[in-house]
Amino acid sequence: MNLFGNWSYPTAMRFGAGRISEIAEACAAAGITKPLLVTDKGLADMDITTRTLDLLEAAGLGRAMFSDVDPNPNEKNVADGLKIYRDGGFDGVVAFGGGSGLDLGKTLAFMAGQTRPLWDFEDVGDWWTRANPDGIHPIVAVPTTAGTGSEVGRAGVITNSETHEKKIIFHPKMLPAVVICDPELTVGMPKFITAGTGLDAFAHCVEAFCSPHYHPMSQGMALEGMRLVKDYLPRAYADGSDLEARAHMMSAAAMGATAFQKGLGAIHALSHPIGAHHHTHHGTTNAVCMPAVLQFNRPKAEGVLTQAAAYLGIDGGFDGFCAYVDGLNDALGIPKTLTGLGVSNPDIDTLVRDALNDPSTGGNPVEMRAENTRALLEALL
Repeated sequence: MNLFGNWSYPTAMRFGAGRISEIAEACAAAGITKPLLVTDKGLADMDITTRTLDLLEAAGLGRAMFSDVDPNPNEKNVADGLKIYRDGGFDGVVAFGGGSGLDLGKTLAFMAGQTRPLWDFEDVGDWWTRANPDGIHPIVAVPTTAGTGSEVGRAGVITNSETHEKKIIFHPKMLPAVVICDPELTVGMPKFITAGTGLDAFAHCVEAFCSPHYHPMSQGMALEGMRLVKDYLPRAYADGSDLEARAHMMSAAAMGATAFQKGLGAIHALSHPIGAHHHTHHGTTNAVCMPAVLQFNRPKAEGVLTQAAAYLGIDGGFDGFCAYVDGLNDALGIPKTLTGLGVSNPDIDTLVRDALNDPSTGGNPVEMRAENTRALLEALL
């Protein structure tokens, strides 16, 4: 199979091994002449980042990077990045990395020309209309993991460091103008990151598929995204240099993030506050939460997950699907409980409150209330 193509959905995408070589062309297509590459601390000194900066510099686009990005980026990272961006006179962002680098980069480009404070643009009602669209600078997104799908998203997740709440900053123009999906950039991912990010993509697909909202296009993408994860995540985990598996996982990540326009649910409603308060890896937290949430949602999701099981070639309907998830988690070294993930002495009241305030609750098939959410959290511990 020729895993190479140019797509125009949901934005302009250049997919295929080696396509990072087109980074200067992507900047030109987005109208960027002086980019700031935004990535996280862990990627700052890696060969893939250095090579990308080399390509930008060779094309006359400068060599500027901001990498003071925490694993769960916060408003302090945004403020520090904005100062460098504005003082440097940059006109666009190359958002480079996993979810943290992509989300922070997109948020910097969004805030570049805004005068209101960051939290005024939280994904609440029509707050996005408060933004000056002319003040949003263009973005080229380059994912280096296969999980969050933030490269095709219209939002950035930023943690409020004072309240320890993850906030979603949303605007339609935060969708990157050009995306480069180069599976060669993911070859060096450690096994635990391959597992956690891959299961993040799976969680996006599962929750979108189970959401009660009407969006048939998302439903189709979620189902095929699940199949790609089922077929190729174990291969990518076993052999990080398996480019075919890496490529299909990049597709699954983009599909999951496009599909969850239909909605997310309790997995993300729980993992957002857990990650904000206990600094756990987002995708791995989703994976830990998934088995309990599937059982929680059984009264409303049994039918659709029975359909999914049939498509995926899993015997046993809903119970077979749940058994498959348990087995996949075990095979990828995922802890069975939040305690095993390192969550100790949690403030259950705060986690319940923050979960119920998370926008993901609106997509869960079973209504989340204080009592059943508390029981779900306690089961996870």
